[in-house]
Amino acid sequence: MKVLVVDDDLVLADVISFTLRRAGFEVLLAHDGITALERFQANEPSIIVLDLELPRKDGLSVCREIRAVSDTPIIMLTVRDGDEDVVKGLGLGADDYITKPFSPAQLVARAQAVLRRTGRDTLPRRLTFAGLTLDPERHTLSQPDHEPVQLTQLEFKLMETLVLNSEHVLPTNTLIDRVWGPSGGDKAMLKQLVYRLRRKLENEGSTAFIETIPGIGYALMQRT
Repeated sequence: MKVLVVDDDLVLADVISFTLRRAGFEVLLAHDGITALERFQANEPSIIVLDLELPRKDGLSVCREIRAVSDTPIIMLTVRDGDEDVVKGLGLGADDYITKPFSPAQLVARAQAVLRRTGRDTLPRRLTFAGLTLDPERHTLSQPDHEPVQLTQLEFKLMETLVLNSEHVLPTNTLIDRVWGPSGGDKAMLKQLVYRLRRKLENEGSTAFIETIPGIGYALMQRT
């Protein structure tokens, strides 16, 4: 599935692209409005992540021109959620917006919601990190030359969250909310779930491991 990322902030565009590729997307990049339209016409992406402030042609103009010929989902990036441009963008047919700064995982989740709401395919079926492949249909974790390991529903939710945010520290409360929902779990339950996942990773000889960050939370890392 192709996603067109349009942002003139080169660092942010690289971070977004890295996260989306890790989630299984094929990423197309553009750093100005004219190039964005050219990439859109040449590649027919499934979804567009569009910054409003762009050189050569601004994001609203890009949104207007795309909407004139296509219903491809568009998520706008803006620095203020009360910005008049947000109202204009939604009026032009943008499907959603997200304010800066934001976490890459938040953008992935928002893209998934937009694709689902617009009746298009959701995220690619498999997520990968450090040779691991996470299959959401079968709830399995596998790597080359090894049999897939079955995960419980809770183990899968935790692993999915860690993979989507690999090499980034996630606070304990954030992980609890992602796995159990608000007020559905606690630190002791999360600790036990992490322990079970660690055992499965170690038994498979994986180079990925779950690191404990004392007083903060956990991060999925790759051994060097």
